[in-house]
Amino acid sequence: MYTVRVEASFAAAHFLAEYRGKCENLHGHNYRVRAEARGASLDASGMLADFGILKSALRDVMERLDHTLLNDEPRFANSPSAERIAEFIYLEMKKILGTVPLSAVEVFETDTCMARYAAE
Repeated sequence: MYTVRVEASFAAAHFLAEYRGKCENLHGHNYRVRAEARGASLDASGMLADFGILKSALRDVMERLDHTLLNDEPRFANSPSAERIAEFIYLEMKKILGTVPLSAVEVFETDTCMARYAAE
């Protein structure tokens, strides 16, 4: 099995509306995002997926989130947790990538806190 991964970052603000604690207050993160493709076979050039295509799709999605209040995105249901952000980025990338075997997206809020959304 082959795996390729690209990484990028964006900055945004959010608050967790249904949470009780510090994170219910407006705050921001410098998010780091990793997108991974996985598959058993390579194309004629010996690649699973082109890094440039993966990076471009990831950046396209993240540009929509960069320097925004994430709560304004309806799909986050006013509670943009790292889990929901990972799912959003994964689903939006799938629309762009078509047949590229995207397998997971990881969203890091800090160096030590990460949520992952993966294909079943």
